Amino acid sequence: MLDILVKISTYLAGFGYWGIGIGMALESACIPLPSEVILPFGGYLAGLGKLKFTGVVLAGTVGGTVGSIFAYYIGSKLGRPFLKKYGRYFFISERKLSQAEYWFIRYGDAAVFFTRLMPVVRTFISLPAGIFQMNFKKFVVYTFMGSLPWSLALVYAGKILGHNWKLLEPIFRKFDIFLLILLIFIVICYLFWSKKHSKS
Repeated sequence: MLDILVKISTYLAGFGYWGIGIGMALESACIPLPSEVILPFGGYLAGLGKLKFTGVVLAGTVGGTVGSIFAYYIGSKLGRPFLKKYGRYFFISERKLSQAEYWFIRYGDAAVFFTRLMPVVRTFISLPAGIFQMNFKKFVVYTFMGSLPWSLALVYAGKILGHNWKLLEPIFRKFDIFLLILLIFIVICYLFWSKKHSKS
């Protein structure tokens, strides 16, 4: 199954900026297309001079934001009961939904920004944001700002690795735990900073 998803992701990215944008939109709309394939391949194409580096980053970021808005809308209009009952037909498992809800409930709106750096939760965090009716404008801004560094890092890595860009996907999967620990540290620092400045 993973091989098929990788082939689909590479195929979409081969269509240039639109393909990359559509692929990232599908991933952010909870369709399991790995951005760890789409964006590095786009970076590889940028290294060959077939695409512009900034164009690939922007296409990935905008595409991810558009797909996230769709997922937000689904969460907002259908709610948790529907997703819990029928989510599996749309690639939304109960475990992934609960995991995303945990992050959102615990860290609030900031989770929409920080979890964009996590390979799994980033795909599903838009659902609880919609379910709990997060302010839409803030959601869009946080989503775009959180998606930007993810796109930038993967596109740059793909450009640097060149023909070896495929090595990134398994590396990111293996370092999920490391990324999770790093993310928790960033969130704690952010909450500490917010609490400190709210008192001043």
